[in-house]
Amino acid sequence: MALTGSALTAAAPVREDAPFRHPGADRGGSVELAGRRILVVRPDNVGDVVLLTPALRAMRAAAPDARIELLASPAGAAVTPMIPELDGVLTASPSWQLLDAPTDPTDAATLAAGEQDLLGRILAGRYDVLLVFTSFSQSPWPVAHLGLLAGVPTRVVHSREFAGAIATHWVTPPPDTAHHVDRSLHLIAAIGVAARGRHLTLCVPRAAYAEADRLLDAALPDSGSASKTLRRADPDTTRRYAGARRAQRFALLVPGASCPSRRYPADRFGAAAAAVADAGLPVLVSGTADESELVAEVVRTAGSPAVRALPATDLRVFAAMVARAAVALTNNSGGLHIADAVGTPVAATYAGTERLGDVAPRSVPSELLQVPVGCSPCRQLTCPFHHECLDVAPARLASAALRLANPDPARELPDDPPKEHRWPHGPNRAWTA
Repeated sequence: MALTGSALTAAAPVREDAPFRHPGADRGGSVELAGRRILVVRPDNVGDVVLLTPALRAMRAAAPDARIELLASPAGAAVTPMIPELDGVLTASPSWQLLDAPTDPTDAATLAAGEQDLLGRILAGRYDVLLVFTSFSQSPWPVAHLGLLAGVPTRVVHSREFAGAIATHWVTPPPDTAHHVDRSLHLIAAIGVAARGRHLTLCVPRAAYAEADRLLDAALPDSGSASKTLRRADPDTTRRYAGARRAQRFALLVPGASCPSRRYPADRFGAAAAAVADAGLPVLVSGTADESELVAEVVRTAGSPAVRALPATDLRVFAAMVARAAVALTNNSGGLHIADAVGTPVAATYAGTERLGDVAPRSVPSELLQVPVGCSPCRQLTCPFHHECLDVAPARLASAALRLANPDPARELPDDPPKEHRWPHGPNRAWTA
């Protein structure tokens, strides 16, 4: 007997709104990490590696005797000396991180040779486990395939795309709106590794603090004996909230970012710096050697003797200077995440390239400033319009920095913000303790 349309509808089972998972996904189960050689993959920018520290901390706690190495870009590799959970680093600029494929035959051959070299390095590492961490828009499959060719027996990835047997543990990722820290912890939870907090951490060497103090003494007006800290730091290293503030307070302004779309204009940073300095808080401006002209432009447009440039230095000394500051002023850049990791309040001009909740600080008082726009999140390297998302008044940035630099002294920071504050964040402010 034929069924009518209404009868078919009545007989249909009730389905959840969530889409079905691929039958090949989420079938791997727990992975034994104890005593294993593990290669963690995150060949991205400085901030991406800093955001990975909660996952690395959890892995080290789960497997104290494992050897954990990181496949990192040259920029990201600079962070690794401050991550004690790591035993080594493989530095590479792999093909899957490049924006353009080479068209010149010589360049193409060089790229292929580099990829073959990377395969050989992975093979020589005799790794037991490959863990591929990605953002929601990145594919794990190129490096997972290298792991397969290198004979790594366990290969763990996040993806919604089918790629056959390339991964042994193909994990369905969380929603694209998940904070990057939550995304990385989700991946290791799928193989049985429990989180050990969601806060970022960096371990800054004592020698870096000594060099930072030397540079700060030279740069700050009337510094005198300002290198004395308000609270003594650990004798060898300083971790999160180690109390490394200087007796002479200052703001650290970091105007650089990995791409033009994330950079607040130099003249506006200069105006904000002048306003902060006029309120009695000296401002030091820091950047890489490639950003020396940008740093000089901020100082020039500030037009204040209390706004001065710092010389370019290595990332460890830079992290020490961030830790010494009363407040950091940054873009959505590595400086934002380093401030979060060393316990410094941060006011950031946060471009609409990403959602506010994607990488927002969680462990320090912070304000993320932007103008809501319909084109966000655009994920663009260069704004195709007029950067309306960063049309933030310098006075607004200066006010945020001064608020954060003068907190309630009775307020203490928790290891993690309450769950209800994790995300989403409000339109103009991240979680504040």
